[in-house]
Amino acid sequence: MSVRKLNVVLTRRLPDAVETRMRELFNTELNLTDTPMDREALAAALQRADILVPTITDRIDADLINGAGEQLKMIANFGAGIDHIDVDAAVARKIIVSNTPGVLTEDTADIAMSLILSVSRRVVEGANVVTNGQFKGWTPTWMCGRKLYGKRLGIVGMGRIGQALARRAKAFGMQVHYHNRKPIPDMLAEELGATWWDDLDPMLARMDVISLNCPATKETHHLLSAERLSLLQPHAIVVNTARGELIDEEALAEALKAKAIFGAGLDVFEQEPDVYPGLIGLPNVVLLPHLGSATIEARQDMGDRVIANIMTFQNGHRPPDRVIPAML
Repeated sequence: MSVRKLNVVLTRRLPDAVETRMRELFNTELNLTDTPMDREALAAALQRADILVPTITDRIDADLINGAGEQLKMIANFGAGIDHIDVDAAVARKIIVSNTPGVLTEDTADIAMSLILSVSRRVVEGANVVTNGQFKGWTPTWMCGRKLYGKRLGIVGMGRIGQALARRAKAFGMQVHYHNRKPIPDMLAEELGATWWDDLDPMLARMDVISLNCPATKETHHLLSAERLSLLQPHAIVVNTARGELIDEEALAEALKAKAIFGAGLDVFEQEPDVYPGLIGLPNVVLLPHLGSATIEARQDMGDRVIANIMTFQNGHRPPDRVIPAML
């Protein structure tokens, strides 16, 4: 007896191999133009899909979920972060939410370390000098950045990505500190040479580099506020590869303009894809277009995890990456 294939709707273009496999396994509706779905299109998709596969660009709030058809059983997110999905509303409707944790850990940590290096050594600023034909030759005092060896890195959020960044920073001779809701196991802390701070503010005031690696929640909105930015030392660097909402971008721009801090490196933005205008053009900030998971390998792995979650659900089992409110 044949089993009805699930109706799966993709909101964006995914890697070809992922889309092809999904077409083999499910009745899969592709978005060949890769045009982000507006609210009306998302509402319509929720009316016809058994499984919706959204991305970070899709805001799926309680009103959309409550208006979904009775056939919708699962939201299988393509990505680790799920702050764009109202998980509570989904659970109330008995709709399963899953994500793709772990597969983008190393890639995001690479970007965080790249930003730390780029800002501290003024790499992008120097590259622009050469590109614009302004390089007149080496001088002893020109374009001096700051060395990383021996500096203190404060990681805010010591999950998978925070730990991966700590390993990279340790290889560069940095001293690793971190703020987390609770300390990591002693054996891991010893491996990373990591010092735990239960209070964020004292850590911020003592670090040379701050890296944000925590999720976006109501509690972490504008975690780096104007008040907290004022705690940083004048030579400090701020790096954010997590979520734009973690930083008050207006306050950050003012701190950078006033040279109250040395620099910043951002891969995410509060109103993404819009960037706060005050940040654009500043010489001491490096702005990237959300490259954290942008490797061929990571995007393929993310798609494979989405497929595994859907297949597990289809076979009557709990998806391995199911998200529940208690996890948030």
